[in-house]
Amino acid sequence: MSGPTGTTSSTGARAARRAPSRWPTGREPGGQVVALGFALVLTAMAADLLTSGSLSLFFDLCFVASCAVLAWRVRPQDFFTVGVLPPLLMLGAFTLAGFVAPGLVARPSDSVVQAVVSGLSVHALALIAGYALALAILAYRARRVSDLI
Repeated sequence: MSGPTGTTSSTGARAARRAPSRWPTGREPGGQVVALGFALVLTAMAADLLTSGSLSLFFDLCFVASCAVLAWRVRPQDFFTVGVLPPLLMLGAFTLAGFVAPGLVARPSDSVVQAVVSGLSVHALALIAGYALALAILAYRARRVSDLI
């Protein structure tokens, strides 16, 4: 049966699957995306510390946005790398903060381990949201890739 444009419905469905997405496909290798992720998170941490003196909602929102950006930028062969990256990003950022100045994420007298645990517990919602968003984007992209094959 022909549609309004004169194409069959199955031809139209195949063309719709092959049509370019609104979102560009990621082409960055996993290692570059990891480096970008740490740069984004540490920049957000520094900006938040300079403006407010502590880690606030601004850092949380930047973390979630960074997770989304990384999931969009990575190439399909490196989906696993970005799939496990959000917890490692936050752990790395808070470990660095625990070594440099534990008072940024915990009490100044706390050890590095306590600072990391405190930071992760305070910013757990941002971690969950960023991780869920990254996984959802990767799942969407994986489905788009499999539809194109």
